[in-house]
Amino acid sequence: MEWTRPKAHQETVGMRLTFKDLQAQLQPEWGLEQMFNGAGYDLCVVPSLTMDQAEMSLVRGAHHYEERQLFALIRLRNPGVRAVYVTSKLLPDLVVDAVLELLPGVPTSHARRRLQLFDCDDASDRPLTEKLLERPALLERIAEQLRPGRSVLICYVVTELEKELSERLQIPLLGTDPALGWWGSKAGAKQLFARCGLPHPAGSHLVKDLPGLAEATATLWQEQQPLTRVVVKLNEGFSGMGNACLNLAPLALAQCDPEEQRQRLITALENLPMPTQAWRTLLTSQGALVEAWLEGGDELRSPSVQGTILPGGEVRLLSTHEQILGGAQGQTYEGCRFPADGAYRQPLMAIGRNVGEALAAEGALERFAVDTLAQRRGDRWELKAIEINLRQGGTTHPTMALNAISGGQLDQTSGRYLSPTGGNLYYHATDTLVEPELRGLLPVDLIDIVAAAGLHYDQVRQRGSVFHLLGCLSEFGKIGMTCIGRSRTEAESVYSATVAQLLAGAKRHLNSCR
Repeated sequence: MEWTRPKAHQETVGMRLTFKDLQAQLQPEWGLEQMFNGAGYDLCVVPSLTMDQAEMSLVRGAHHYEERQLFALIRLRNPGVRAVYVTSKLLPDLVVDAVLELLPGVPTSHARRRLQLFDCDDASDRPLTEKLLERPALLERIAEQLRPGRSVLICYVVTELEKELSERLQIPLLGTDPALGWWGSKAGAKQLFARCGLPHPAGSHLVKDLPGLAEATATLWQEQQPLTRVVVKLNEGFSGMGNACLNLAPLALAQCDPEEQRQRLITALENLPMPTQAWRTLLTSQGALVEAWLEGGDELRSPSVQGTILPGGEVRLLSTHEQILGGAQGQTYEGCRFPADGAYRQPLMAIGRNVGEALAAEGALERFAVDTLAQRRGDRWELKAIEINLRQGGTTHPTMALNAISGGQLDQTSGRYLSPTGGNLYYHATDTLVEPELRGLLPVDLIDIVAAAGLHYDQVRQRGSVFHLLGCLSEFGKIGMTCIGRSRTEAESVYSATVAQLLAGAKRHLNSCR
């Protein structure tokens, strides 16, 4: 469907509004993904991962992660909404249709007519927003589809580049001004937790060199004895890739004088197994802090709570999760289970509301998440807040997927997700299912395998799997999926069955080619 250039756009050419002026146009309802009636508007989605490239280089098939935000197209269930979706490379029809076909209550053809796809034809390892800003003709074609005063831009993360994009397109961005980014940093989060009176691990101030980091570690060790491990965190790290554990026990600090303690710590920090190899450079530019490693108790988990701040300041919670962490030191985000354990879900939600309201008072907008540590001692759980994300993250798109395909909603009191019929829904989600056997499979092969096994999401049975990162499949043997069930056990069963069927199907495809 070809859209004509809106008359309003022609009339406002030359009237350049600032980012602040543009954000003043935001309407509260534009922050609601599940508003399926009401006034229409134009949605522009730019899923750029504008983050540190040294850390992004650790993500296999990073530019395919632009697919994850396709679940934002849930808004097309409102027949008055039109959408523009921009990517580095053109998305295959199968990838787009796999999402649109899941939207209940709207014909796929109707939603597809209201969707325009644009791409930069550039698969380089640079942020999508940067590529867009280099292409003024492409920006002009995108702007022609967006009605001034009735359009909104949403992005994965908001930096100065996304702010510039908003001003170039002259549409408001639904996201936190990067000038407030401090509150999403490790040091800023600790400051906000202290202001809100929330328990959080003991930690240091921000430092920007190894001697300063060694000094901060020594001070924390002295103040928190017995302390055998600490976590070093880059101030702007994400998904745990800017975190590393430092084991203090082998350093025998108690046997040294202060000068020797600092020297041993500097030597240990020089060999710190940080996932981001360029972390010493990032230490100088963004700083880092050191935090006490929580020990003791009978069990330790990593639950998180996600929310959104609507234009006008209303805070709504979206989900709670048990984060699945892996990697060499158990610090890297690999997936999640929804919802968080009922033993501490409501206190976790209270932390989310507390932080959300504090962020709203600072002027933050749209997505935020709070990561915590849950420590069990007997039958009692203690929660400590550890990080704030002022952006979308790994737990965003599974919640979007559940909203998109089920038509249900989160109960703001219990934290349970209720289907339209009143039943509870659960899921197990991952971005990091990587198996050598899956390499060479095309997205259409995956769809065939899962359809034959009856594991696609079924609206009637309210169970099944939804996929993303299809672009990573053939080259990297990597896929993302959200596996839904009516109980935690059923969601886990769907996950296990889907993995098994994918591997079995891949083996059949391989044998058929021999």
